[in-house]
Amino acid sequence: MSSTSQKHRNFVMEPMGDKPVTELAGIGEVLGGRLSESGFDCAYVVLGQFLVLKKDEDMFKDWLKDLIGANSKQQNDCYQCLKEWCDQFL
Repeated sequence: MSSTSQKHRNFVMEPMGDKPVTELAGIGEVLGGRLSESGFDCAYVVLGQFLVLKKDEDMFKDWLKDLIGANSKQQNDCYQCLKEWCDQFL
C-alpha cells in the first residue's frame, strides 16, 4: 500500500464537484494561487489538463513544474491524487 496523505484520501473518496485547486494533494495556498492566476481555479480544471496530457505522468509533472514551480514531491502528490481519482471515477 502506498502512503498517501489525509488530503489525498479525502479527495479521492468523492466526486470532484467544484473543489478548489488547494484540495488537490500537493497543492497548498502558494501553488494554488499560482494555478488560479493561470486560469486553473478549480480542481476539475486541473483534471482537464491532466486528461489533455493523456494522464501521462512525465508530461503532467513537467507542466506543474513549468507553470507553477512545483517541486518533485508536490508534482508526484498531485499526479497520484488525480490518477487515483480517475481510476475510481472514470
